[in-house]
Amino acid sequence: MPLVGLGTWKSPPGKATAAAMAAIDAGYWHFDCAYMYQNENEVGEGIRQKIKEGVVKEDLFIVSKLWCTFHEKPLVKGACQKTLADLKLDCLDLYLMHWPIGLKAGDKLFPKDDKSMAIPSNTDILQTCHYLVIPIPQAMEELADAGLVKAIGIPNFNHEQIERILNKPGPKYKPANIQIECHPYLTQEKLIKYCQSKGIAVTPYSPLGSPDRPWAKPEDPSLLGDPKIKEIAVKHNKTPAQVLLRFQIQRNVTVIPKYVTPQRIVENFKVFDFELTKEEMATILIFNKNWRICQIIMCKKHKDYPFHAEY
Repeated sequence: MPLVGLGTWKSPPGKATAAAMAAIDAGYWHFDCAYMYQNENEVGEGIRQKIKEGVVKEDLFIVSKLWCTFHEKPLVKGACQKTLADLKLDCLDLYLMHWPIGLKAGDKLFPKDDKSMAIPSNTDILQTCHYLVIPIPQAMEELADAGLVKAIGIPNFNHEQIERILNKPGPKYKPANIQIECHPYLTQEKLIKYCQSKGIAVTPYSPLGSPDRPWAKPEDPSLLGDPKIKEIAVKHNKTPAQVLLRFQIQRNVTVIPKYVTPQRIVENFKVFDFELTKEEMATILIFNKNWRICQIIMCKKHKDYPFHAEY
């Protein structure tokens, strides 16, 4: 899996195709997609156009995710096939179970009750994972058997949930990857160490603090505006974003920053020509305040809500 990929969450309609093409032109081979982002058709069109221009499909690494309303076994394969059709692909390099939280099946991405809390489905992560490729979605296992996906992963799982999967007897496929929110204000040191000890690759999302998130508040901390990050950036003649991405790369994890402007896409890829010192890495790690951007509050009462555990 390439160390830097293009994140596509929040890529607005009408811009995702051009962003995907600009990313490939800049040297990106890794694309992080998801049904929930509602833009896979546009991303797929950008990839299709570059393949038509001569890009070799096998050089690309395409990731997508099973959304929470498709956790029931009969729905898993169809959800994957929908993603493949939108992305104009025959197979995904990595298919992730977007959250360990199963939601009521239907047309709504976030089905809610009259108290605005998420309506759960009657599913279990072990069954869903088996569908995907491991015992958490048995259905996901079947996708791998069918050649629709090469590997599966488990974003947003806590270490207790991961243990359940790894300890289930007779899994066909081990989870290859976990995506977790991770940035200097949420360093996730325990979870990263745990996953790496189990041979599970780690991909931080929102590595720049997701400054364009719709629910941002004026009083929220700003990573890109942090004086210490800016100071380190000036020292290396880099941008704060490049420092934040380099920080993760030196932790042996993959990063998937999201931008749609060609200049930023190119900039974010220029993180291999400098190195942070041990002192700078230690300074950034001290920023941790366990501040989580993506809490999905509406799911807090769900039996599989992952953030009640320490890590």
